[in-house]
Amino acid sequence: MNDGAADLLDDELAKARSGVRTALAVLVQAHRRAVYSLALRMLGSRDLAEDLTQDVFMQLNGNLRTIESNKHLGFWLRRVTTNRAIDQLRRRARVQMTSLEDDQPFFSAEDDSDPLLQRHLRDLLSELTPAARAVLLLRYQEDLDPTDIAQTLDMPINTVKSHLKRSLETMREKSLGMQATRCEDSST
Repeated sequence: MNDGAADLLDDELAKARSGVRTALAVLVQAHRRAVYSLALRMLGSRDLAEDLTQDVFMQLNGNLRTIESNKHLGFWLRRVTTNRAIDQLRRRARVQMTSLEDDQPFFSAEDDSDPLLQRHLRDLLSELTPAARAVLLLRYQEDLDPTDIAQTLDMPINTVKSHLKRSLETMREKSLGMQATRCEDSST
Protein backbone atom coordinates (compact mmCIF):
# COMPACT_ATOMS: atom_id res chain seq x y z
CA MET A 1 0.00 0.00 0.00
CA ASN A 2 1.41 3.36 -0.98
CA ASP A 3 1.76 6.28 1.44
CA GLY A 4 -1.20 8.15 -0.06
CA ALA A 5 -3.56 5.22 0.46
CA ALA A 6 -2.22 4.67 3.97
CA ASP A 7 -2.75 8.36 4.80
CA LEU A 8 -6.30 8.18 3.43
CA LEU A 9 -7.05 5.13 5.57
CA ASP A 10 -5.52 6.82 8.62
CA ASP A 11 -7.91 9.74 7.99
CA GLU A 12 -10.84 7.34 7.68
CA LEU A 13 -9.77 5.65 10.93
CA ALA A 14 -9.80 9.00 12.72
CA LYS A 15 -13.29 9.71 11.35
CA ALA A 16 -14.51 6.23 12.35
CA ARG A 17 -13.21 6.75 15.89
CA SER A 18 -15.30 9.91 16.09
CA GLY A 19 -18.42 7.99 15.06
CA VAL A 20 -18.66 8.47 11.29
CA ARG A 21 -20.25 5.24 10.03
CA THR A 22 -19.23 5.74 6.39
CA ALA A 23 -15.59 5.89 7.47
CA LEU A 24 -15.96 2.56 9.27
CA ALA A 25 -17.47 1.12 6.08
CA VAL A 26 -14.41 2.31 4.13
CA LEU A 27 -12.10 0.58 6.61
CA VAL A 28 -14.12 -2.62 6.46
CA GLN A 29 -14.04 -2.54 2.67
CA ALA A 30 -10.28 -1.97 2.65
CA HIS A 31 -9.52 -4.91 4.97
CA ARG A 32 -12.42 -7.31 4.34
CA ARG A 33 -10.70 -9.43 1.71
CA ALA A 34 -7.57 -10.01 3.83
CA VAL A 35 -9.58 -10.95 6.93
CA TYR A 36 -11.86 -13.29 4.98
CA SER A 37 -8.95 -14.92 3.16
CA LEU A 38 -7.09 -15.63 6.39
CA ALA A 39 -10.26 -16.95 8.05
CA LEU A 40 -11.00 -19.19 5.06
CA ARG A 41 -7.52 -20.70 5.07
CA MET A 42 -7.66 -21.27 8.81
CA LEU A 43 -11.18 -22.71 8.99
CA GLY A 44 -11.58 -24.34 5.60
CA SER A 45 -15.22 -23.33 5.21
CA ARG A 46 -16.71 -20.33 3.45
CA ASP A 47 -19.65 -20.09 5.82
CA LEU A 48 -17.45 -20.20 8.91
CA ALA A 49 -15.03 -17.71 7.35
CA GLU A 50 -17.86 -15.30 6.54
CA ASP A 51 -19.20 -15.56 10.09
CA LEU A 52 -15.76 -15.06 11.60
CA THR A 53 -15.09 -12.07 9.31
CA GLN A 54 -18.33 -10.46 10.42
CA ASP A 55 -17.51 -11.13 14.09
CA VAL A 56 -14.03 -9.61 13.69
CA PHE A 57 -15.43 -6.39 12.21
CA MET A 58 -18.13 -6.21 14.88
CA GLN A 59 -15.37 -6.51 17.48
CA LEU A 60 -13.43 -3.80 15.65
CA ASN A 61 -16.41 -1.47 15.94
CA GLY A 62 -16.21 -1.78 19.72
CA ASN A 63 -12.44 -1.34 19.81
CA LEU A 64 -11.90 1.54 17.38
CA ARG A 65 -10.63 3.85 20.10
CA THR A 66 -7.68 1.51 20.78
CA ILE A 67 -6.51 1.46 17.15
CA GLU A 68 -3.75 4.00 16.56
CA SER A 69 -3.14 3.82 12.79
CA ASN A 70 -3.98 1.83 9.68
CA LYS A 71 -0.81 -0.21 10.18
CA HIS A 72 -1.90 -1.00 13.74
CA LEU A 73 -5.36 -1.85 12.39
CA GLY A 74 -3.87 -4.43 10.00
CA PHE A 75 -1.91 -5.99 12.85
CA TRP A 76 -4.99 -5.97 15.11
CA LEU A 77 -7.19 -7.57 12.45
CA ARG A 78 -4.68 -10.37 11.74
CA ARG A 79 -4.30 -11.06 15.44
CA VAL A 80 -8.01 -11.13 16.21
CA THR A 81 -8.82 -13.20 13.10
CA THR A 82 -6.11 -15.74 13.85
CA ASN A 83 -6.98 -16.02 17.55
CA ARG A 84 -10.71 -16.39 16.85
CA ALA A 85 -10.01 -19.04 14.19
CA ILE A 86 -7.73 -20.99 16.52
CA ASP A 87 -10.41 -20.84 19.23
CA GLN A 88 -13.01 -22.11 16.79
CA LEU A 89 -10.74 -24.93 15.61
CA ARG A 90 -10.07 -25.96 19.19
CA ARG A 91 -13.80 -26.00 19.96
CA ARG A 92 -14.52 -28.31 17.09
CA ALA A 93 -11.41 -30.48 17.49
CA ARG A 94 -13.57 -33.43 18.52
CA VAL A 95 -15.57 -33.18 15.32
CA GLN A 96 -13.95 -34.28 12.06
CA MET A 97 -12.88 -31.20 10.15
CA THR A 98 -14.57 -30.39 6.89
CA SER A 99 -12.30 -30.24 3.89
CA LEU A 100 -11.26 -26.96 2.34
CA GLU A 101 -13.24 -26.07 -0.74
CA ASP A 102 -11.57 -27.41 -3.85
CA ASP A 103 -12.03 -24.28 -5.89
CA GLN A 104 -9.97 -22.06 -3.58
CA PRO A 105 -6.24 -21.66 -4.34
CA PHE A 106 -3.82 -22.23 -1.46
CA PHE A 107 -1.48 -19.26 -1.08
CA SER A 108 -1.69 -17.22 -4.23
CA ALA A 109 -4.10 -17.32 -7.09
CA GLU A 110 -2.32 -17.89 -10.36
CA ASP A 111 -4.27 -18.68 -13.51
CA ASP A 112 -1.83 -21.43 -14.49
CA SER A 113 -1.54 -23.02 -11.02
CA ASP A 114 -1.75 -26.79 -10.73
CA PRO A 115 -5.13 -27.76 -9.20
CA LEU A 116 -3.78 -31.12 -8.00
CA LEU A 117 -0.92 -29.38 -6.23
CA GLN A 118 -3.36 -26.89 -4.70
CA ARG A 119 -5.55 -29.73 -3.39
CA HIS A 120 -2.50 -31.57 -2.06
CA LEU A 121 -1.30 -28.44 -0.21
CA ARG A 122 -4.79 -27.83 1.24
CA ASP A 123 -4.90 -31.42 2.49
CA LEU A 124 -1.46 -31.14 4.08
CA LEU A 125 -2.32 -27.81 5.67
CA SER A 126 -5.58 -29.13 7.11
CA GLU A 127 -3.64 -31.85 8.98
CA LEU A 128 -1.59 -29.31 10.96
CA THR A 129 -2.50 -28.10 14.42
CA PRO A 130 -4.35 -24.77 14.53
CA ALA A 131 -1.30 -22.91 15.85
CA ALA A 132 1.02 -24.40 13.22
CA ARG A 133 -1.52 -23.65 10.49
CA ALA A 134 -1.78 -20.05 11.70
CA VAL A 135 2.01 -19.64 11.66
CA LEU A 136 2.31 -21.02 8.11
CA LEU A 137 -0.55 -18.92 6.77
CA LEU A 138 0.76 -15.74 8.35
CA ARG A 139 4.23 -16.48 6.97
CA TYR A 140 3.37 -17.53 3.42
CA GLN A 141 -0.06 -16.01 2.76
CA GLU A 142 0.29 -12.77 4.68
CA ASP A 143 4.07 -12.61 4.08
CA LEU A 144 4.87 -11.71 7.69
CA ASP A 145 8.32 -12.11 9.20
CA PRO A 146 8.66 -14.54 12.12
CA THR A 147 9.01 -11.57 14.49
CA ASP A 148 5.69 -10.13 13.29
CA ILE A 149 4.05 -13.55 13.56
CA ALA A 150 5.29 -13.86 17.14
CA GLN A 151 3.73 -10.49 17.96
CA THR A 152 0.48 -11.30 16.16
CA LEU A 153 0.03 -14.67 17.87
CA ASP A 154 1.59 -13.57 21.16
CA MET A 155 4.03 -16.48 21.11
CA PRO A 156 7.80 -16.61 21.54
CA ILE A 157 9.85 -16.16 18.37
CA ASN A 158 11.52 -19.55 18.87
CA THR A 159 8.10 -21.22 19.01
CA VAL A 160 7.19 -19.56 15.72
CA LYS A 161 10.43 -20.77 14.16
CA SER A 162 9.84 -24.27 15.52
CA HIS A 163 6.32 -24.33 14.10
CA LEU A 164 7.64 -23.20 10.72
CA LYS A 165 10.42 -25.76 10.64
CA ARG A 166 8.39 -28.71 11.94
CA SER A 167 5.36 -27.94 9.80
CA LEU A 168 7.38 -27.63 6.62
CA GLU A 169 9.29 -30.83 7.45
CA THR A 170 6.04 -32.68 8.15
CA MET A 171 4.46 -31.44 4.94
CA ARG A 172 7.59 -32.35 2.98
CA GLU A 173 7.75 -35.86 4.47
CA LYS A 174 4.07 -36.52 3.81
CA SER A 175 4.42 -35.17 0.30
CA LEU A 176 7.47 -37.34 -0.43
CA GLY A 177 5.72 -40.33 1.13
CA MET A 178 2.74 -39.84 -1.17
CA GLN A 179 5.03 -39.59 -4.20
CA ALA A 180 6.83 -42.81 -3.25
CA THR A 181 3.49 -44.59 -2.83
CA ARG A 182 2.31 -43.37 -6.23
CA CYS A 183 5.55 -44.55 -7.86
CA GLU A 184 5.17 -48.00 -6.29
CA ASP A 185 1.52 -48.20 -7.36
CA SER A 186 2.29 -47.23 -10.95
CA SER A 187 5.14 -49.76 -11.26
CA THR A 188 2.94 -52.73 -10.35
